[in-house]
Amino acid sequence: MKELDPLLHSQLRLAVMSILMNVDEADFVYLKEKTEATAGNLSVQLDKLSSAGYISVEKGFIGKKTRTVCKVTAQGRKAFEEYVDALKEYLNL
Repeated sequence: MKELDPLLHSQLRLAVMSILMNVDEADFVYLKEKTEATAGNLSVQLDKLSSAGYISVEKGFIGKKTRTVCKVTAQGRKAFEEYVDALKEYLNL
């Protein structure tokens, strides 16, 4: 059996990746609302996904407000698809 990617096996990181797989991009506020995570925890998990190359994180400004936008990378898409395939194998689907 394939091993489940420990980086994606975390509940919050898996939720973030699941959201990003279905949109072109998502900003920090949207991800925070959808995952119901605290800002601090979400920030840490986004850093982990970014460090692994699974997402890109762009920080910018809209007027005077900062805006953080996340996108899944090709590497992240592949890792997520492999994770889902491994899960299907475990579940005999």
